[in-house]
Amino acid sequence: MATLRVSSLLASSSYYSLQCNPSVFTKCQSSPRWAFSFSVTPLCSRRSKRIVHCIAGDTLGLTRPNESDVPKISIGAKDTDVVQWQGDLLAIGATENDLARDENSKFKNPLLQQLDSKLNGLLSAASSEEDFSGKSGQSINLRLPGGRITLVGLGSSASSPTSYHSLGEAAAAAAKSAQARNIAVSLASTDGLSAESKINSASAIATGVMLGIFEDNRFRSESKTPALESLDILGLGTGPEIESKIKYAEHVCAGVILGRELVNAPANIVTPGVLAEEAKKIASTYSDVITVNILDAEQCKELKMGAYLSVAAAATENPPYFIHLCFKTNSRERKRKIALVGKGLTFDSGGYNLKTGAGSKIELMKYDMGGAAAVLGAAKALGEIRPFGVEVHFIVAACENMISGAGMRPGDIVTASNGKTIEVNNTDAEGRLTLADALIYACNQGVEKIIDLATLTGAIVIALGPSVAGAFTPSDDLAREVVVAAEASGEKLWRMPMEESYWKSMKSGVADMINTGPGDGGAITGALFLKQFVDEKVQWLHLDIAGPVWSDEKKNATGYGVSTLVEWVLRNAL
Repeated sequence: MATLRVSSLLASSSYYSLQCNPSVFTKCQSSPRWAFSFSVTPLCSRRSKRIVHCIAGDTLGLTRPNESDVPKISIGAKDTDVVQWQGDLLAIGATENDLARDENSKFKNPLLQQLDSKLNGLLSAASSEEDFSGKSGQSINLRLPGGRITLVGLGSSASSPTSYHSLGEAAAAAAKSAQARNIAVSLASTDGLSAESKINSASAIATGVMLGIFEDNRFRSESKTPALESLDILGLGTGPEIESKIKYAEHVCAGVILGRELVNAPANIVTPGVLAEEAKKIASTYSDVITVNILDAEQCKELKMGAYLSVAAAATENPPYFIHLCFKTNSRERKRKIALVGKGLTFDSGGYNLKTGAGSKIELMKYDMGGAAAVLGAAKALGEIRPFGVEVHFIVAACENMISGAGMRPGDIVTASNGKTIEVNNTDAEGRLTLADALIYACNQGVEKIIDLATLTGAIVIALGPSVAGAFTPSDDLAREVVVAAEASGEKLWRMPMEESYWKSMKSGVADMINTGPGDGGAITGALFLKQFVDEKVQWLHLDIAGPVWSDEKKNATGYGVSTLVEWVLRNAL
């Protein structure tokens, strides 16, 4: 491919280089050049190293997914003159202020002015013709004899990780469209950015490119391999701090991609047993810091997990597995003990309250284990990052919600492991039953704080839409912690009320409670239900991720929650 040469842009700057070669996904290995490789080997047995792929494929549909196609990335920080950059595509993020013109309709921004001069006014003409004003979501693409230039709008100001993440995604999309091998990303202006902001911006751009270039093609008979080999991030500095931050971003991206793969894979591929094997794989890969304990149905029965087992009762072909991973370093420093609990319904038919009709989304109920996927993705990322001063318990009560003669019926009364009884007035409100025993188990580990993630209610999507998770907690301190972590990671959530007066609608005439309320305020009553199974001494927050777990536009999982969880864990390290 022809090489784009930019020779008169800025006098001096610096850049980041990410070298990307198509590969498969495994444990990251570092080198003096900050080189990391990821690989995934498909397998179909308990002895295999990768379990996301074909355990159930031989018995239903004969589906054998292809290997994951995740870029192999090496990163090098260098000082260089931006004007000497050479490659196939240059992406520039510009705010509305950067697009300001003088009385001669020339750019006031120095970088855009110099670039436009080099291109004989083509950039200015194209932005005017396309009515490009730097608004968020806008972009224009110029195809030149020597390569391509993409302008990406950042809005009125680029002050959040989301803006830079979107810039990286736009650059990745342009690179895929052009089959570019070498790209660079720059900001039109870094005025007003502190040294810390530059580091965070570079990390967010790299994250956007890494996640944007990834495509889950395991279930396609034919697919294109991304051509991208290198990314240069220009003008945001060099040194060990920015190197460390981008390395951190790589580890988080690895966890996000794992989460996406788990949710994308259908229920005939990812079963409760497969989730358990994935947990074992993570523990095996990071055996010096992560241990695993998998409980089968009989062991859960011994622990009196009646709420969880009642949901799993109908799925005789794919029995339940209760997953418990524990991360802690061997150091002797004091550790804060926290837990991450994920809803793990690998398929939810609704049970006898069967999901019916076009709006039921039964065909998408493979994503009802999105909470579990986020928890396992976070475990993988933390296995790489290895923070000191924190002990993390990752807990998933994995099962299916199906229909059979042995299955849970509307009107049944089940008993959770803390002795509380629940009248099941709706078998399609099953996730909270599995989470009840998972939360009790988490509290019994002696943790100080718990976050649970669950695709719990459709009501939260009605309230907040498809992009924002709902956060419920009685703890103002924990709410602030999670909001700060989400803002740093670029994931969206909104704190919702825990309206205690609504609990009266959850009273049963024959048991301690029913499992779902009258309909109004359904996301709130769902959270109030979970609260009944959390020790009062433990700080707890519930994230209802039913909206952002899946992108209807891309028809793909998002990996939502991994970034926020990892950020929150690191901020809790003592």
